[in-house]
Amino acid sequence: GGQWEKALELFNSMPANGVKPDVISYSAAISACEKGGQWEKALELFNSMPGNGVKPNVISFNASISACEKSGQWEKALELFNSMQDNRVKPDVISYSAAISAC
Repeated sequence: GGQWEKALELFNSMPANGVKPDVISYSAAISACEKGGQWEKALELFNSMPGNGVKPNVISFNASISACEKSGQWEKALELFNSMQDNRVKPDVISYSAAISAC
């Protein structure tokens, strides 16, 4: 879980290497931040997705909700959970579990 910085370094090097980050690479980077207890970084990545032409999916939402949940940021976790429907993303059992655990 302590390798989140390395994960972000790799993620940030993608464009320079001609690889456009997609929803999978964003979700992986968000997940690395979650494991490292870096909820602010996770949300920063999540919030940058639309501006970079990447639509968040249930996996990126779940990773972001979990990052907030693990850091005791229950308001942010519920805010993300509630915003899923606005983004036309259907919550799954993981979304509900992470949101419930955050409370």
